[in-house]
Amino acid sequence: MALQCVVLAGGLGTRMRPTTQTIPKALVPVLGAPFADWQLALLAGQGVERVLYCTGYRGELLREHVGDGSRFGLSVAWSDDGPRLLGTAGAIRLALDRGVLDDAFFVLYGDSYLPAPFGAAAEAWRRSGAPALMSVLRNHERWDRSNSVYRDGRILLYDKRRPADRVADMHWIDYGLSVLTCGVVAELVPPGTPADLADVQRELSLSGRLAGLEVAERFYEAGSPAGLHDLEAYLRDRGCDRRHRVERS
Repeated sequence: MALQCVVLAGGLGTRMRPTTQTIPKALVPVLGAPFADWQLALLAGQGVERVLYCTGYRGELLREHVGDGSRFGLSVAWSDDGPRLLGTAGAIRLALDRGVLDDAFFVLYGDSYLPAPFGAAAEAWRRSGAPALMSVLRNHERWDRSNSVYRDGRILLYDKRRPADRVADMHWIDYGLSVLTCGVVAELVPPGTPADLADVQRELSLSGRLAGLEVAERFYEAGSPAGLHDLEAYLRDRGCDRRHRVERS
């Protein structure tokens, strides 16, 4: 059975204002359709069967749009932060405490469009024996600041703060697709407390428990104006906009 996929969609989407003053980032229009439609279609095409949305800011609008996911060929469940946003790791811990997480699951962000094969990530995680996996892209500062040291299937260091003595080794950037287990969430994320997934993954890398998978194709996102521009160009180049119009008609 394919891994459950947790989509972190609770952020305020400040880089996409004024669009996100009235809608969550996952509903930002991409070639005339909400981004969530594109992301869920991609997940279904990757073999994902079950999605858990962790929502916060204007999450009720996303839930109203997606529903149970059946029109995308998916089973979609929901966990909402409530009035106090808990951050990316805090939202996962809340889902754990609510009993809606599988023992192991994919994690990605609600504005990420990731063409790399999810099956390869799941298989790499299973082979590694590690409690978590992060996918990385050889970056050399192209898409954002590199933040990872990777070697032979392991993340030796993941640190967005980029310590001065390790910057020279940071040739990779986190791709946005990870595998986590309930055990590490229970261990590293206190219940009811705002927490950042990046801090959890940094701790896992420092303790030698973060497997890695290097992917070749760049990531896309709809969380910034520049990212939205690149994503729409990518979809047009692949003819996805034409297929999407036919499927929606």
